[in-house]
Amino acid sequence: MTETPTMWRRRNDSTDLPEPRPLIRVYTGPGTLDAVAASYERLLGTERDMWFAYPEKGLNLAVVGAFLLIEGAEETLAPFRATHGTLLVDSAQKYLDRLAAEGATITDPLIKVPTGSGFTARHRDGTLIEYVEHRPTAEGL
Repeated sequence: MTETPTMWRRRNDSTDLPEPRPLIRVYTGPGTLDAVAASYERLLGTERDMWFAYPEKGLNLAVVGAFLLIEGAEETLAPFRATHGTLLVDSAQKYLDRLAAEGATITDPLIKVPTGSGFTARHRDGTLIEYVEHRPTAEGL
């Protein structure tokens, strides 16, 4: 895993997000996150705007533009590969309620995650999406 502080975000609260921010998932092996992030920074001409560790799941994550880079061992990444994408939203509960009303199946309930809270839902068409909201940590990160 990458030796970086536990969390760094350019913006730590998605409450005022005007619309969902789609994040395309890219999976990478242990020790490769910094190199992969640097590659995407060069490709997109933009800097990463987030990095955080998720030790409970054995992951490190970074965001560069519209890409969510997820670093972990293959056995750690395996359960996450079925999810088609991530949406950063203003309120996870609001989207949970909307999805339930639209007939989606909540496959992973709303839980606290290092960046705030989130859940995963299977849309009626079969698409599996993680919905997350970002909130400041107790340390203000």
